[in-house]
Amino acid sequence: MKIFKILTSKIFIFGMLILLQLIWVLLMMFFLSDISVYIDAFLRVISFFALLYIINKDEDSGYKLIWSIVITIAPLFGGMMYLAIGNKRPSRQMQDSFQRQGRYELTLNDRYLMPAGIEPDYQGQFSYLSRLGFPTYNDTLSKYYPLGDDNYEDLLLDLQNAKHFIFMEYFIVDKGFMLDTIAMVLIEKSRSGVEVRFMYDDFGSIGWGKKALFKRMKAAGIKMVSFNPFVPFLSIAMNNRDHRKITVIDGVIGYSGGFNIADEYINRIVRFGHWKDAGVRIEGLATWSLTKMFLTTWNASRNTYEDYLLYHPSKFDLKTQSDGFIIPYGDSPLDNEPVGENVYLNLINNAQKYIYIFTPYLVLNETLYKALTLAVKRDVDVRIVTPGIPDKKLVYHVTRSFYENLIEGGVRIYEYTPGFIHSKNFIIDDKVAVVGTINLDYRSLFLHFECGVILYKSKTIETIKQDFIETFSKCQLITRKELDSFRFNKLAGFILRLFAPLL
Repeated sequence: MKIFKILTSKIFIFGMLILLQLIWVLLMMFFLSDISVYIDAFLRVISFFALLYIINKDEDSGYKLIWSIVITIAPLFGGMMYLAIGNKRPSRQMQDSFQRQGRYELTLNDRYLMPAGIEPDYQGQFSYLSRLGFPTYNDTLSKYYPLGDDNYEDLLLDLQNAKHFIFMEYFIVDKGFMLDTIAMVLIEKSRSGVEVRFMYDDFGSIGWGKKALFKRMKAAGIKMVSFNPFVPFLSIAMNNRDHRKITVIDGVIGYSGGFNIADEYINRIVRFGHWKDAGVRIEGLATWSLTKMFLTTWNASRNTYEDYLLYHPSKFDLKTQSDGFIIPYGDSPLDNEPVGENVYLNLINNAQKYIYIFTPYLVLNETLYKALTLAVKRDVDVRIVTPGIPDKKLVYHVTRSFYENLIEGGVRIYEYTPGFIHSKNFIIDDKVAVVGTINLDYRSLFLHFECGVILYKSKTIETIKQDFIETFSKCQLITRKELDSFRFNKLAGFILRLFAPLL
């Protein structure tokens, strides 16, 4: 399984294409001298037009830079490389399917006025999301989970109490205790008449040992969808994965956060030390936003249509209670609107006292780097927690390569020494927090389907802040001394940093 992932990784394919160029040069020299000049010219023309396209494309500057370098260094096959693995544009079929669903979803957008009680600094942020179809709710309760272990217990209980329907959408679904126990509950609920739908990303969930269980789930009446099926060597780009984590129960209870369905997320097995993840449970009308996200992806994947309003919270056991404001929101690579990045930037730019961040991967573009360091210049306390034990060593070296500039800019970097931190959390000024799926890396910000939950003026924010404070005490603060101790790794990180958009 590990070998399969290596063979289908972008880095491996990239290296193989470089090797092909070297082989081609040798073939030209010894065997194809008569026609090689024409083939050579053809490949160079492709590379030239690919380079023109990249330079003029409205694209992240880091992504444009790396591909410009690749084509310049390898002019024979550089253009072919970009066509094979570089163009991040989704397939036409995917775009059309989601566009059709989007036209229907627009008719369902709630026409809410902005609730009273939101400070002017945040009204623009929430109006922006409302225009995208993610309104602000002030009639929903929330609960924060600092560990996937705790999240799993409540999730299982809510699944067992489902009466009408269960929707689940996850990036990674892997064999083990967590999947077995959840699947048994879903099978039981489906047999008792509860509608159950289960969606997983095909590439994220690659692995052996689930086929028999999935067959049992389908036999019990559970509807299942594998998102964007991965076909080796035909799905070379592997872009636009469904990185969301969503559960909706009876239209009124919703879950999201960083955790997937695999045993490491609940520390049932140990892979990279202690696995720290985060989740959030919401109960109330705000769950409707998660329901619409799920149904849009579900129907786009199956090329089907249905009446979303059949699953509106008002048709079920909705009890409205107020605890601040909640905005579930999504991000998609199909609309050229980097919602995840824009939300983070707006929050960073509004901060006045502090910004605390959990992220497993720290691969910043220039815009985010400047926003964080400018916040420090406004006397904002900026702290970022990254893993102490990595799950991906290449990305870990890239993450560490950003430390020096950030620390020189006044940002405090902490590494979670007990293990791997997979949470993707922001908290700002005791006022607003985000718990979601969106990493601080290129793939999350620009390529994947993602989601998050914003909490504003909620009691839950104090729980999230307490989690940060307790986590800081378990971390190592990175200083100049630590930076000097991994000079070689930092050099490797600087080199890999050029290729960060490809990782």
